[in-house]
Amino acid sequence: MSRLELLTPEGLRIDGRRANELRRITAKTTVFSQADGSAYIEQGNTKCLAAVYGPREARYRQQMLSDRAILNVEFNVAPFSTSERKKRSKNDKRSLEVASFIRQTFEPVILTAQFPRSQIDIYLQIFQHDGGILQCCINAATMALIDAGIPMVDYVCACSAGCIDKVPVLDLNNLEESSDTPELTVAILPRTGQVNLVEMESRLHIEKLESVTELATQGCMQVHRVLDGVIRENTQYLMDRLNA
Repeated sequence: MSRLELLTPEGLRIDGRRANELRRITAKTTVFSQADGSAYIEQGNTKCLAAVYGPREARYRQQMLSDRAILNVEFNVAPFSTSERKKRSKNDKRSLEVASFIRQTFEPVILTAQFPRSQIDIYLQIFQHDGGILQCCINAATMALIDAGIPMVDYVCACSAGCIDKVPVLDLNNLEESSDTPELTVAILPRTGQVNLVEMESRLHIEKLESVTELATQGCMQVHRVLDGVIRENTQYLMDRLNA
C-alpha cells in the first residue's frame, strides 16, 4: 500500500483516526499475583504484559554493584502476535535492541541507589503486535514498577509519531509502520518535560523533525493522563479495601 493511501483527503487515516489522535488505551495493574508488580496494557491492537521482580539478590555476584541496584530487562514477542508466525529467540537482534532501549530509559528514573547490591528484573511480553511496541512496553513497565512500589523520579510515558505525505501523525499502527513511514518514539517525564528517550526508525526530513517531536510529546502527556488515572483508581480501590 502506498503512503498516499494511508491518509485520505479528509485527513483520516487507515483506521479512521485523525492525524493527532491516539489509539484507544486500556490498562490495568496487579495482573500477576506471583510478581512484585505487574501491568497489562493495550494501545489499539498492540497488547503488552509487564512483570517486575525485585529488588532482590543479584543473580550473578560478579554483576553486583555496591552502590546501586542493577536493572535487567527481558523482552519477548509471541510467535502468534503477527499474521506471520515467526518465533524469535531471546537473542534476536531486534529484541535485544528494544530491551536495551527500555533499560537505558529507566536507569536514570529508578532510584537504584536505595537498593545497593541487588537486582530489579523487568519482563515484557508482546501478545499482539499492531505497531508501537517500544512505546507500549515503556508504558507497561512504568505501571508495573509503580505497582511493585519501586521508587521513581516520575512516570515515564512514551508515544510515537511519524510523517505521512508530509503530515505529522500520532501513534502509528503496524500498517503505517510497515509502509516506510518515518517514525519517532519519544519518552518523557511528564512533570518536568524532560526527554528520556528519542528513537527514530528511518530518515525524517529536518523540516518536519520539530513538528513530529512536538506531536509525540503531546501524545506522551495524553498517555500520562490515562496511566495516572488507572494508578489512582487502583490505589483508591486498595485504600477502600483497607478501610472496609
